[in-house]
Amino acid sequence: MPDTNDQDSTIAFGPFRLLAKSRLLEKDGAPLHLGGRALDILIFLAERAGEVVDKRELIKRVWSGVTVDEGSLRFHITTLRKALGDAGEGARYVVNVPGRGYCFTAPLLHPAPSESRSSPPVASPHALPSPLARMIGRDEAVEKISAELALHRFVTIVGPGGIGKTSVALAVAHGELTAFDGQVSFVDFGALTDARLVPGTIAATLGLTVNSDDPMPGLLAFLRSRRTLLVFDSCEHILDELAPVAERLVQEAPELHILATSRESFRSEGERVHRLFPLDCPPERDGLGIADILAYPASQLFVERIAESLSEFELSEEDAPLVAEICRRLDGIALAIELAAGRVNAYGIAGTASLLDSRFSLLWRGRRSAIPRHQTLSAALAWSYDLLPAAESATLRGLSVFVGPFTLEAALAVASCQGIGESEAVEAISNLLSKSLIATSPAERRLRYRLLDTTRTFVAGKLVESGEAARVARAHAEYFRDFLRDIALKSTGMQSAGGFLPYADHLPNVRAALTWSFSDGGDRTIGVDLAASAAQFFLELTLLTECYRWTQQALVSLDKGVIDSRQEMTLQAALGVSVMFTQGNTEAVRSAFTRSLQLARELEDLHWQLWLLRGLHIYLTRVGDFHGALGTGEQGEGVARKLNDPAATLNVEWMLGVAHHLIGNQDKAVQFCESAMVHNPGSQRLNIGHLGYDDRIVALVALARGLWLTGRPDRAVEAARYTVREAELLEQPLTLGISLIWTIYVFLWVGDWASAESLIERLIDHSARHFLGPYHAVGIGQKGELLLRRGDVAGGIEHLRRSQATLYATRHRIMTTVFATALAEGLVAQNQPDEALRTIDEAIAQIPEHGESFDMPEMLRVKGDILAGSGNAAGAENYFRKSLDLSRRQCALGWELRGAISLGRVWRHAGKAGDARDLLAPLLARYQEGLQTRDLVAARELLGALN
Repeated sequence: MPDTNDQDSTIAFGPFRLLAKSRLLEKDGAPLHLGGRALDILIFLAERAGEVVDKRELIKRVWSGVTVDEGSLRFHITTLRKALGDAGEGARYVVNVPGRGYCFTAPLLHPAPSESRSSPPVASPHALPSPLARMIGRDEAVEKISAELALHRFVTIVGPGGIGKTSVALAVAHGELTAFDGQVSFVDFGALTDARLVPGTIAATLGLTVNSDDPMPGLLAFLRSRRTLLVFDSCEHILDELAPVAERLVQEAPELHILATSRESFRSEGERVHRLFPLDCPPERDGLGIADILAYPASQLFVERIAESLSEFELSEEDAPLVAEICRRLDGIALAIELAAGRVNAYGIAGTASLLDSRFSLLWRGRRSAIPRHQTLSAALAWSYDLLPAAESATLRGLSVFVGPFTLEAALAVASCQGIGESEAVEAISNLLSKSLIATSPAERRLRYRLLDTTRTFVAGKLVESGEAARVARAHAEYFRDFLRDIALKSTGMQSAGGFLPYADHLPNVRAALTWSFSDGGDRTIGVDLAASAAQFFLELTLLTECYRWTQQALVSLDKGVIDSRQEMTLQAALGVSVMFTQGNTEAVRSAFTRSLQLARELEDLHWQLWLLRGLHIYLTRVGDFHGALGTGEQGEGVARKLNDPAATLNVEWMLGVAHHLIGNQDKAVQFCESAMVHNPGSQRLNIGHLGYDDRIVALVALARGLWLTGRPDRAVEAARYTVREAELLEQPLTLGISLIWTIYVFLWVGDWASAESLIERLIDHSARHFLGPYHAVGIGQKGELLLRRGDVAGGIEHLRRSQATLYATRHRIMTTVFATALAEGLVAQNQPDEALRTIDEAIAQIPEHGESFDMPEMLRVKGDILAGSGNAAGAENYFRKSLDLSRRQCALGWELRGAISLGRVWRHAGKAGDARDLLAPLLARYQEGLQTRDLVAARELLGALN
């Protein structure tokens, strides 16, 4: 066993020397940087060399007070092995004993006292402050800075207050003690208020006596001949004086190295800047477990700091997502995380998370030993804020109005309301960025800026104190009103649709601007303008609930005396769409669309007319007015001719094709919708518009169903799968919901229960996540229909009844007859023929216009089956014949085959096998594909029995 005396005994193995108390590992005499956890593991295993250490014991020792899984241990063991050598070499030192634990197997060498280094090098007269006992998430930064320091001699660690610059600098400095033979000195400039004292402060730290007004000659004479590392800490407030001093020292003292920490760089010759970024935080994603969350340094730091004060603390599955949220909200800033962790003892994790929105969180106190500016977040931020010149502090206050990322143009618009000119504001923003008070935010199209949440909270308080809050909020709202209005004007017409999608990252600011505009202290005139401009923005992002909220509020606020027609047209249209897709097909939807269409005609705006006809077309199909939908499509033909736009013509064709499919003209439906299969959607974004759904996908749905109905099952399945894939690519919740609802029936019709089940479960989950109430009810009904087909009659009926109740309440009539038909079949299977007959009769009665509906042949057939089961063969035959006649008129071979199977069974029992064969055989002969689908198999079996 190693020495246990007070001296730091050396454990030597291979080319390595380990000094446990100094936490120093050397390879061939040079320090080897190793992460804190990996070093703890090595020390513990080396102290028990030759023994197999149980994994649980190792975790308990290294992660004292923190609950982690074996994955974390394996990760750090892998890190340790890599540091000790490649896989082959490293395996000689640390060996995994399956089922038991790990063993340190290298033979140990214990040098004689004269050979071994019993203590680290003697430090300089002014010793370094102690490093953190355990620093989390910074091993890579420490290693990289050490390498940069060796190459460049002058390195500045730059980052916002509280991010951990000093801790990292101290870790680097302690790691460099050997390389500099202990000649490492720490100069804390944080308390220095007189910049003229900079040279004297450095000299005093080095233990030099200053006997003149200019200490520089003496400093240079001392440093020229010594290999020395000076650590300059907290330099931001004295950079003007310190930068030339540091530059001269590095130039004239060739053995001197400087490591500085500052919130902005020195901008000196020879300086190498290392920007320290926040600790990595868990992403905002569902399904992350404890192990996933604790894999991120920010979470590790938070949990370890809790464990220091609550020794029995264990992170629960319930609290783990809150820890992730807290770390994200604090932007991975180490000081903020430590201060928040210190509150858990008093408030619990949930309570601490809820207090983050409070300004009191800025006043939470940290370690008593911390320097004053690091004892609270407010103090840390005030230190930076108080150093700013007037233009920069005013600009920063104004930027607190932004929520999330913002552009330079938006920032300049706000700055102008504070009386700051554009060039001055640009310079201020550049300086604030260099001082780490503004961060950049990744964006695909262009650079975005943002304030860290803690900074934003602090300067928002300063904005209120300055009396500028109302003026800045107005400028912010006016900017986003004008910004969205410009995009809306450019997006007029279908060919330019999709214009808002690249600007989705402005959403938090649009919300904030609307909230202020309609607040008691806001300006409702701006609010109405902004809501009208934002309506299409919300629709394209499929934020239907928000669209409804703001458009309704704007319409209520409109001054009827001086109403703007275009503004009202936009608001009414958006209200109609958002209500239709979230609350159902109420009369308010028809009213909103009708009013908006009237205004579009008065304004002679053809693009808007066509857009509104499309919206009205959707509404009419959903309430079951299929002929009204066809008439809307025919009106669209006239508008498209005036526009002379091929894209508009194509959209109108698809509107007509969908209407023909629902009415029951399946040959026309396929003819009008076939172009959707070959059209390249990437050539122009003509389909999406601002309705939040894609016309081409709806046309593809009608095509897939039309192909099955016209006797092409295999092509129908191919088109259905293609439709769902195309809808997925668009990333539009409404579009994907529509594709799932209607293609599910293709798989139910062909008898592919597995594919149908997969799509149904996906629809139910999708509609619940996106608050699409009627879509969710449809999914429940389709699940009921599938349960019936699989023999679970009771479960199927229960699901169908639940679905019907919601669909009737929301006037979503397009599906009610389909589900009523399935329900009637389920009631027959439960031996309730009277209720089944009443159910199917009510469904048939819903269809006006002489029974013109895509599902009427099937309803007539099911009624015939019910009558046949009740012994009324004559009545059954009558309804079967009606079903067959209507199927032929509709060119619906799929329904015709089903009707023939049902009638053939009745005729077989009546001794009319020849008639049944003559009816069925020609229909089977018309099928060239899909021979293994459900109905074709049943037809062949019946034909075989008839023969």
